[in-house]
Amino acid sequence: MPPDQEDEVRTATEPAPTPPAPLAESDDDFAGFDEEVNSRYEEIKRGGTHISELQQMTMPQLLKTAKDEGITEYTGLKKQDLIFKILKERVKQNGLMFGEGTLEVLPDGFGFLRSPDYNYLPCPDDIYISPSQIRRFGLRTGSVVAGQIRPPKENERYFALLRVEAINYNDPEILTQKVVFDDLTPLHPDERLVLETDPTEINMR
Repeated sequence: MPPDQEDEVRTATEPAPTPPAPLAESDDDFAGFDEEVNSRYEEIKRGGTHISELQQMTMPQLLKTAKDEGITEYTGLKKQDLIFKILKERVKQNGLMFGEGTLEVLPDGFGFLRSPDYNYLPCPDDIYISPSQIRRFGLRTGSVVAGQIRPPKENERYFALLRVEAINYNDPEILTQKVVFDDLTPLHPDERLVLETDPTEINMR
């Protein structure tokens, strides 16, 4: 998104977001997780605890989901705010959450996973990605990123990505081995291709 459009969107909605505290850079974000927690997380990934599924629901479906989750204060909430409230309740119950979105890297170095359901515009259920994760995996604006997320901590407004599990639907390690397009060696043409044909041949005109 061009910077001028980004400024217009933020001005029309709310002040620029204050990002969560940067996540510690580590070779394994799950180093402290035991086998039981990882097993529960795999079940959540296969289940219905996905942000994208909530974003695709209609408002009546979200209201029913909120009621089923035991949420009482949801009257008058906008769709994005209601999704955010449901997500926080589910994370409170399960301890883990799976999220996915299209990355937008901001000038300050951090980024957010935006949803195509909202035309990639900023919304309360965006997922924050720290600068260290962006540098580690060489992430760029437009990459589709998926992984485990955590709820906002005190004084934070957004969910944050803890573990990158897929980039553009592939293993993250595959992307780190690819050469950036601008760094590729150009191959210039070294042979002339004659495109002219027999003037009496009209089939290819």
